[in-house]
Amino acid sequence: MNQTQQKEYSRKAAQYQQLALPITQNIEIAEDEPVFVANAQLEELDYRKLYKAYSPKGRKSAAEPRIMFKLLVYGYMCGIYSTRKLEQACRKNIDFIWLLQGERVPDHTSFARFRSGKAKDAIEDLFYQFVRRLWEEEEIEYEEVFIDGTKMESMANRYTFVWRKSVTRQLAKVKEKARELFYQYGGEGNLTVGKLQALAKSLVPEGGEMV
Repeated sequence: MNQTQQKEYSRKAAQYQQLALPITQNIEIAEDEPVFVANAQLEELDYRKLYKAYSPKGRKSAAEPRIMFKLLVYGYMCGIYSTRKLEQACRKNIDFIWLLQGERVPDHTSFARFRSGKAKDAIEDLFYQFVRRLWEEEEIEYEEVFIDGTKMESMANRYTFVWRKSVTRQLAKVKEKARELFYQYGGEGNLTVGKLQALAKSLVPEGGEMV
């Protein structure tokens, strides 16, 4: 009796595992969505150097290199840097699924090989193109510095590395000191790099040189 029940349960469990649902392939994304805007901008980059890094005789990549780069960039835009989380996003996040355009979902090792393998230089070139394009469209002003959790070597320090918290704390002190000097010497409005440079030039005596 117990064996019969066990076989019945196993048969039903197998049926649920094979359950298939009709899923539409048409995913509509609004034109003002970040993923739509990012995709449009990334489409206008020059990918020739990236495709040259891949041999037509070698093993086919998990997804087209251009799409892999889009997934990587949009992942960074969403604060996703882990290759495993990128893979998970491609399986569950509708924006990433839309970017895949029906391509097979790359696993985390494919993402790791893509950004640190033979296409590394080409990817750096694409990032440079993307940043330059954003600058041309006045989307960035280079007035802010962002620091991640990377350890940075400091040969002038007694330690071989500097922690992010220390760098952030010192940067805050420098900004505060610059703000004090800005208003002390007649600066007006919000402090920006351009205003600070203009003020510094105005304080240079005649015949002097700004360092």
